[in-house]
Amino acid sequence: MAPRIGTLALQPCRDSLQALRSSQVSVPKTTDPEAPATPTEITIDDLAARTGMTVRNIRAHQSRGLLEPPTVVGRIGYYDEQHVERIALIRELQEEGFNLEAIKRIVDMVGDSPGDMLSFTRTVRAPYEDEQPEVLTAEEIARPWGDGALDAELMARVEELGLMRPLGGDRYEVLSPRLLAAGVELAGLGIPASASLDALETLQARSMAVAEVFVSVFNEQVWEPFDRAGRPREDWPRVQEALARMRPLVSEAFVSAFQFAMEEVSERAISEVIRRELESGPDPGQNPGSSAG
Repeated sequence: MAPRIGTLALQPCRDSLQALRSSQVSVPKTTDPEAPATPTEITIDDLAARTGMTVRNIRAHQSRGLLEPPTVVGRIGYYDEQHVERIALIRELQEEGFNLEAIKRIVDMVGDSPGDMLSFTRTVRAPYEDEQPEVLTAEEIARPWGDGALDAELMARVEELGLMRPLGGDRYEVLSPRLLAAGVELAGLGIPASASLDALETLQARSMAVAEVFVSVFNEQVWEPFDRAGRPREDWPRVQEALARMRPLVSEAFVSAFQFAMEEVSERAISEVIRRELESGPDPGQNPGSSAG
């Protein structure tokens, strides 16, 4: 099965080509000892300075097969921009929680195009909206619901839902001020915080299901054909453009579908209220002729 690109996932596949690459022993490439270094050639100290990785870690990654060996000119090993890009990719994958074994399988798949994969993963990880978090105190967050309404248990639930994270000193980073503003509006309608959180939890679950639908479309129609073709380097821009174009389309399609759904559900709810009124009949204590003349 071809690897699939999830919301933040890069699932490395194991095939014969990867096994062959993993079994190969990296040895330094040599050139004419008298040949001068070109402007793109970088010493290991320069590489460490540019990438923020220690010389020791660079050599350790090279021994593990995560980095290609340098080109040796005379007695000096020179690196190039592909090494810079590969180290950047390794570091970002580590930040995503991949271990070194998984990272090796991924970089083996990438081959000579680490920059393309790095650019693609950054596009995948980029936020869909430009909403900026806000830092508020617990009192400021709880104020719309009144004193004691948003107790410690409910605050912990807000954290579990990913709406905020503690910064210490009774301060919190609210990750989505828009969702908090929606909760404030509900509080103004007299809806308790617990009911608002119940609604948000359901909304998150349904939104996750919708997101998975669009990710599956991208996987099946764009990524998997590209992967089966061997990920030709000239097609990377097309794949990344498809991802970039789908991002706003997903939001627009979701909002439009939600509006249609709200209209239909609202109409059904009103119809149900009218039906119940009709079935219940007139108030038994009401004189049928009392409304006449």
